[in-house]
Amino acid sequence: MSASSYRSVFRSGLFAGQVAIVTGGGSGIGRCTAHELASLGAKIAIVGRDKNKLESVRAELLESGAEAESYVCDIRNEEGVRGMVAEIIARFGRIDHLVNNAGGQYATPLEHISKKGWEAVISSNLTGGFLMARECYLQWMQEHGGAIVNMAADMWNGMPQMAHSGAARAGMVNFTMTAALEWGAANVRVNAVAPGLVFSSGVDTYPPEIQERLLRFKEDVPLGRTGTEAEVSSAIVFLLSEGAAYISGTTICIDGAFAMATPNYTLPTRTSQSPVYDGFHLSVPPALVSTR
Repeated sequence: MSASSYRSVFRSGLFAGQVAIVTGGGSGIGRCTAHELASLGAKIAIVGRDKNKLESVRAELLESGAEAESYVCDIRNEEGVRGMVAEIIARFGRIDHLVNNAGGQYATPLEHISKKGWEAVISSNLTGGFLMARECYLQWMQEHGGAIVNMAADMWNGMPQMAHSGAARAGMVNFTMTAALEWGAANVRVNAVAPGLVFSSGVDTYPPEIQERLLRFKEDVPLGRTGTEAEVSSAIVFLLSEGAAYISGTTICIDGAFAMATPNYTLPTRTSQSPVYDGFHLSVPPALVSTR
């Protein structure tokens, strides 16, 4: 495999002939996941609200030899989602996989979150994912089976400064479990991933005080570092793959054991850097870390 190709750990052609939707595919983890799935033979439909970002990623995918289309859609809009899923089926003839990656949040103390802000984040991080999953199920997967991976977050001990996102992500974990129960009879598997801190492009939008805290974050992670987009993507790809055929209703934490960290235990001093996997050949670190 050339250095200019995605260096996936999975076998070539794993998703040949299959179709995957990746929401939030214009940047960050979504962009990375779209590239990895495409490198493994999948046809890709990337979804988002920013046409320019989507077209840029689509151009990357086409240049790599993939078959890909982009769809501008606000996943919070029920009719828009319904119509878009129908368009994707008309274009590709099937939907095998859904990566429910789209979402977003902003940092603010709980007491300062407005009702409008609360509802906007809940809608982006929970309601939109529900709408995407439901329409993929109703329009294709109910009759043909499929696999869905939802995006949660490392919110097990609360999510200070992002209570709206924490509540939505916790809801997505429960939705994942319920959907796995209700849709299993149709051979639809539903799982989730819960990344810890990954320095993708979104961190550049946070205020300076939050960014400074993020730069110190690795000090509290047992593996002593933050994650990469490719490390999240590889977990998503595994959950979509045939190797996970008996896994449904679970959430994989991708956080270097941060969720287990406790003030009652002092982490040992590290003697070496923990191994890092970054197979994404087009990965670009955010300004927050690239300028440090």
